[in-house]
Amino acid sequence: MKIDRPGKNEYNPAFERYVSRVPEEDALPALERQPAEIRAALGGLSAERAGFRYAPGKWSVRQLLGHVTDSERVFGYRALCVARGEAASLPAFEENDYAANAGHDRYELGDLVTEFETVRRANVSMLTHLDQTSVLRVGTANGLPISVRALAYIMVGHVRHHMAVLAEKYGIPGRA
Repeated sequence: MKIDRPGKNEYNPAFERYVSRVPEEDALPALERQPAEIRAALGGLSAERAGFRYAPGKWSVRQLLGHVTDSERVFGYRALCVARGEAASLPAFEENDYAANAGHDRYELGDLVTEFETVRRANVSMLTHLDQTSVLRVGTANGLPISVRALAYIMVGHVRHHMAVLAEKYGIPGRA
């Protein structure tokens, strides 16, 4: 199974900032590697460091990872729906509302890392069991076209975006 690069007509232009972070011509190996990259970057942080916010009103490290995991769930759900031929437009989600209602700062960072790993592993399993017709299928999310393969690239790029934020704003090195 290979997930080829999507065409620009297969996703909302706002997602280009994520897709452009994925130079690979197959998203699956990157999807499989990222949980280990997140564990390497965040797994050893102290509780104090996990609560760090680089500015007032910004997310803590725990909240950022919780957001990444929530987004992973949404992108995975969208990929499943589109792959199965869902005709209805899938809803948008407001990341700040999700973060405000999630309570991620109540959890140990290690538990949040494990949660991301679990969600990603489930998404990789789902994606690897799709046939090419399903991977190429285009549906609608937030009133705009989205393909399954675009969602795979968005998942990789979204994590890379936030790993870059962790490096630039939080001083936490990791592969961006």
